[in-house]
Parts: sequence; C-alpha cells; structure tokens
Amino acid sequence: ERVTLIDPPDYASFVHLMADSALILTDSGGIQEAGAALHVPVLVLRERTERTEGLETGAARLVGTDPERIVAAAEEILSDPAASARMREARNPYGDGNAAAKIVRELETRFT
Repeated sequence: ERVTLIDPPDYASFVHLMADSALILTDSGGIQEAGAALHVPVLVLRERTERTEGLETGAARLVGTDPERIVAAAEEILSDPAASARMREARNPYGDGNAAAKIVRELETRFT
C-alpha cells in the first residue's frame, strides 16, 4: 500500500522522488550516495558495498539480500521514528553540496 511501481523516470524526477521518500532500498552505489545527500534512510541490498562511508556515518545500513532481513530492517525504519531520524540526521559523508561554489571561489582567488 505504501509502494508505487512506476515506469523509469528521468534523472531529475528520480531525485525528486527519492527526496520525498521515507526510505530508499537499493543495490546501487550511486543511489546510496544520493540517499545520504538527500538525508533519506538507505537500506543497501548487498552483502558488501564499496560505499562504506554511508555505513560509517549511519546514513545507510547494509542488510544483504535475504528477504526476511530486508523486510525486518524496512519495518523497523518505517515504524520507529527515532530509527528513521538517526539515519536522516547522519552526516552526509560525500560532501556538503557546495563543491561548485568552493571551486569558483578558489579559481577567483587564484586568477583574479
């Protein structure tokens, strides 16, 4: 009842959908990063991930591929506001979203 199946959206629409989500379940490394940047809890449906930064900050949780473990973790986050809040409030380990502005400032400092 809380899951909607849709055709694949364009990237901008996909980011908007993720931002409005209560929880992201993914096996994609890039989506793990996006979830952390958007402050949406991420369950990683893999046995291991190369994106360990999200696990270390608490923005993501590695749950594997066992359906029972996936459902249990999802139910916990969706039913426990404190568990969801801990993941939402985790520091984004992939930056603060201001990289372009920092680069522009540095270039202006060096070349003006």
